[in-house]
Amino acid sequence: MITLHHCVSARSFRPLWLLEELGLPYTLRMLPFPPRALARHFLADNPLGTVPLLVDDAMRMTESAAICQYLAARHSAGDLDVAVSDPAYGAYLNWLHMGEATLTFPQTLVLRYAHFESPERRQPQVATDYSRWFLARLRALDVALSEQDFLCADRFTAADVSVGYALMLATHLGLAPQFSDAVRRYWDRLQQRPAFQRALQAQHQAALDQGVSTIPAPEVRPD
Repeated sequence: MITLHHCVSARSFRPLWLLEELGLPYTLRMLPFPPRALARHFLADNPLGTVPLLVDDAMRMTESAAICQYLAARHSAGDLDVAVSDPAYGAYLNWLHMGEATLTFPQTLVLRYAHFESPERRQPQVATDYSRWFLARLRALDVALSEQDFLCADRFTAADVSVGYALMLATHLGLAPQFSDAVRRYWDRLQQRPAFQRALQAQHQAALDQGVSTIPAPEVRPD
């Protein structure tokens, strides 16, 4: 049985969404955000104190994009990954990892310096600069989506899950009104997927059942 350690709408939403796309059985263990500060016992499971942590028998993974690649390659029978022999393989890997490295990382700085630091340590200019940095990188999506509904291989893949989470985080941070029309339509398509809706419901119900706040992590205020 796969176990996913998760905070509401944190990076761990990527593997949660993909698990729902794959229809795999899993156990969802909810944590308050940030777990390294609010759930110190979790450090025994993951010394970094971060989510996701995915446990699959003896295998343990903590990087959300890598988990998506692992799950898609191992469990999707070619439906959600792209074969090495496929001409779209390089584009698939590029989008899969761009979702985290290029599109999510700058938003974590916005999150920190606009929301999670104490008021005297907040840096509005940093938050503004990295919001603009993120939005500028979305231009790559405009090009990719100009003639197709998904990012690569002419179909939905784990790469769309990775990039889709970055758009989800941007929505929580109030950046969605600045999406281009192509990106907005793409994000709307992703949100309409039944597995995406099931993942939202799964995290909400698990948070209620396990006594964790149902407020998405980016919207939590420490002060």
